[in-house]
Amino acid sequence: MGELNNSGLIRLSAAQLAAKLAAREVTSVEVTQAYLDRIAEVDGQVNAFLHVNGEEALAVAAEVDAIRAAGGAEAEALHELAGVPIAVKDLIVTIGQPTTAGSKILEGWHSPYDATVIKKLRAAKMPILGKTNLDEFAMGSSTEHSAYGPTRNPWDLDRIPGGSGGGSAAAVAAFEAPLALGTDTGGSIRQPGAVTGTVGMKPTYGAVSRYGAIAMASSLDQIGPVSRTVLDSALLQEVIGGHDPFDSTSLTDSFDNLVAAAKTGNVEGMKIGIIKELHGEGYQAGVENRFNDSLELLKEAGAEIVEVSCPNFKYALGAYYLIMPSEVSSNLAKFDGVRYGLRVLPKDGPMTIERVMGATRAAGFGDEVKRRIILGTYALSAGYYDAYYGSAQKVRTLIQRDFDAAFAQADVLISPTAPTTAFKLGEKLDDPLAMYLNDVATIPANMAGVPGLSLPGGLADEDGLPVGIQLLAPAREDARLYRVGAVLESLLEAKWGGPLLDRAPSLQAALDSSSTTAGGSN
Repeated sequence: MGELNNSGLIRLSAAQLAAKLAAREVTSVEVTQAYLDRIAEVDGQVNAFLHVNGEEALAVAAEVDAIRAAGGAEAEALHELAGVPIAVKDLIVTIGQPTTAGSKILEGWHSPYDATVIKKLRAAKMPILGKTNLDEFAMGSSTEHSAYGPTRNPWDLDRIPGGSGGGSAAAVAAFEAPLALGTDTGGSIRQPGAVTGTVGMKPTYGAVSRYGAIAMASSLDQIGPVSRTVLDSALLQEVIGGHDPFDSTSLTDSFDNLVAAAKTGNVEGMKIGIIKELHGEGYQAGVENRFNDSLELLKEAGAEIVEVSCPNFKYALGAYYLIMPSEVSSNLAKFDGVRYGLRVLPKDGPMTIERVMGATRAAGFGDEVKRRIILGTYALSAGYYDAYYGSAQKVRTLIQRDFDAAFAQADVLISPTAPTTAFKLGEKLDDPLAMYLNDVATIPANMAGVPGLSLPGGLADEDGLPVGIQLLAPAREDARLYRVGAVLESLLEAKWGGPLLDRAPSLQAALDSSSTTAGGSN
C-alpha cells in the first residue's frame, strides 16, 4: 500500500483520505504517521500544537487498519471518517492528554472525563493527533494571548493566525492535520479560517454539544469544525453534532443531511443577501475586491443578489463586550487555587482562602483574562447591571430581530469574514479596541445563535494573504450554508485553478526553511 508519499498524503482532503482508507489504498497508520512527521518537521516554527498525542493516535489508527483488514460486519460498520486524524483545540477536555485552555492556571491538568465531542470522535475511531494552541481561555483575536507562546500564520510566520482558535486553523493550513475542532464565541473558528485560507464553521447554537468545552461565555460559545474544504466540515459536523442530555442548551431537532447539502452543487434561484453594514468603509480594499468577486460568481451561477440592512449590527460589538466579559467573570470564578489547577500561596500574612485565591489568579491568569474579568464584574455590579449588562441583552434582541427581517428577504446572507487580512504579530497587542474590531463581522451570528461559515475567498491584492467570505443562515439551517458554501468554493477554485492553499508558495517555502524542531508539548 501507500503509493503516495508523505507530502502527497497530507495534502489530500479528509474526504479524499476517507475514500482511500475505505478502498485500502493507504493505511490509517501511514496517514497518521505522515501527519505526526509533518508536526515534528514544522511545528517548532508554527507552534500550532501544545501537546502531541502520537502514541495513542497510532494505536487508534492500527485498530482501524486491523478492522478493515479483517473485513466483515465490523469493517462495514466503520464510520466514513474512521482512521482520518484530527486535532483538537485545547479548550476541550480529553482523557489521556493535558487540557490547559492556553493558561498557566491549568498547566499540566488532566481531565477525568471526555467532552461529548471527544467521545464521538473516539466512537468514529478518528485518531486524535493532539491539542492545539489558543488565546488563554479563548480570549483573543490573534492567538498571541496564549501562556505558551503565540501561534504563527503558515502563510507568513511574522503574522497572526487569527484567534482564539489560531492553533487549530494553523494546524490545518500548515498540513499538520486534515481536520480540527475549534470553538467560536465571537468568531474564533471563522476569523482564523479567514486569515489562514481554511474553512471554519460555527454551527447553530446547540447543534453541537458544549459539554466538556471549558466555558468562556456560555450563551455564545459553540464547538465546530475546522477543515480545508466545505465537504470536510460537513462530514465532521455530522460526526460531532446531535442532541446531548449532558448539555442543557443542546437542541433536540434533527437537521437536514449536511453532507448531502454540500454535494448538491446548485444555488440557482436562491436569494443571497449582502449585509449593508458588514462591508465597505473600514474594510481593506483587497478584502472588498475578493468579496465582490464572490458575489459575481454566485450571480453567474443563478443566485439572486439582494441587499439587506441590519441597522442594529453596529451595536453588536459594544453589546458583545458587555455580555461576554460578564459571563467570563462568572465562568472563571471556579479557578480559585482551591479545587484544581494552579495554587499559589501568599508569601506573608494570614493564609486565608481569599488570599490564596488572589495570589493564584494573579499568577495564573494573563492580562487579557484579567481585563475581561474586571470588565464583566463591573458590568454585573450593583447599580450598573441594568445600565450595562441589561442594556446589552436588549441590543442582543434587536440583533436577533434584524436577522429575522433579513432572512425574510434572503435565504442566506453574505459578508467578508474579517475586515482585513492577517496583521503582524505584536501590531495590536497594545491596543485592545483595535484587536476587538477584527470580530466585527462575526460577532452578530453568536449574539443571535445562527450558523456561520467562512471559506477562502482568494488573496488580497495588497499583500497576497487570504481573504475569508462569510455565509450566514437562519438557526437550524446549517445545511444551507454547506450547500451555498460548496458551490462558491467550487466556483472560486475554478477561478484560481485549484484550492487556495495550493497557491501559497510562501507557505511551503516558509515551512520548508523552518527549523525541524518538534512541536511543543506541555
